[in-house]
Amino acid sequence: MIKYLGSKRLLIPVLGNIASVAHSQGARTALDLFSGTTRVAQEFKRKGLQVTACDIASYSEILAQCYIATDASQVNLEEIDAILQELSALPGKRGYFTKTFCEDSQYFQVKNGIRVDAIRDAIEEDYKDHPTYPVLLTSLMLAADRVDSTAGIQMAYLKEYAQRSYNDLELRIPELIEGAGSAIRGDALELAGQLEPFDIAYLDPPYNQHRYFTNYHIWETLVRWDAPEHYGKACKRIDARDDETKSAFNKKPQMADSLHRVIKDLKAETLVVSYNNESWVSAEQIEAWLSEKGYDSVQIFNFDFKRYVGAKIGIYNQKGKKVGKVDHLNNIEHIIVGGSKELLDSLRESIA
Repeated sequence: MIKYLGSKRLLIPVLGNIASVAHSQGARTALDLFSGTTRVAQEFKRKGLQVTACDIASYSEILAQCYIATDASQVNLEEIDAILQELSALPGKRGYFTKTFCEDSQYFQVKNGIRVDAIRDAIEEDYKDHPTYPVLLTSLMLAADRVDSTAGIQMAYLKEYAQRSYNDLELRIPELIEGAGSAIRGDALELAGQLEPFDIAYLDPPYNQHRYFTNYHIWETLVRWDAPEHYGKACKRIDARDDETKSAFNKKPQMADSLHRVIKDLKAETLVVSYNNESWVSAEQIEAWLSEKGYDSVQIFNFDFKRYVGAKIGIYNQKGKKVGKVDHLNNIEHIIVGGSKELLDSLRESIA
């Protein structure tokens, strides 16, 4: 899975447990409305739920088409392996990716950039309408992530190449999951009231002003393959400046009302929201919003985790000068659940 700020990796056992309990009590369908890398959606799918994964990012849609909409039992792995071997054997060529992300910046070494250019062109030319398209793109994204030179986000690259960036790009078959599912790309504010009812819905909205569109602009470009004009040392897409790429969830004056509206509009027997204590909305406020929906029981579960690795480094200005220091290394992750009394009673016993 690609490195991702806000990843729920550490909470997966808890969220998977919630899905298992809900499934044991009759839940069959699930929604992950801010799916990102689809890590949670994948776990729900593994627990036997039919999952719908939604996100506004193009790269997230491809990941969802690969991991959620693709049924591993219906895939010819030998065919995919043969295609990946064919793509891996292509000679490298210097294109937009190499120039932008290896020469104008140094997110990747040139030896890997030229291979990304060659492979991505071939995927677009030969497999655009092939059912393996999202699987091939996901394989390339994961391969590039394994040889990048960042601290985990693409707002900047390391001054000295990361050791992993010296490795050769390697295409592997993604770990596909059996079962049905679907992928939707769209704005959560618009989708919430339009989607069908679900047995369980999960929300993991952005926590602050930092936008995933700019944090992971390379993946957006790799998937769209549109060679956009870019700006700054980070070579961010020029459309990152456009209003349509800016989310209400990244704006403090709008965030609370936006999340409240999504919670009100969603139709789900069980609603799960994850958030943390560094966010713009308190867990108690979200608890109150779930109570407003009329759930029999609402509970906040708290978990103490180390902060993202970048938090250990310090605070720097755009010129690279240290202007602040870290004041804490841990935060509290909240999981707020609204549902039936039977479900919450079971969760309190299994999570305690």
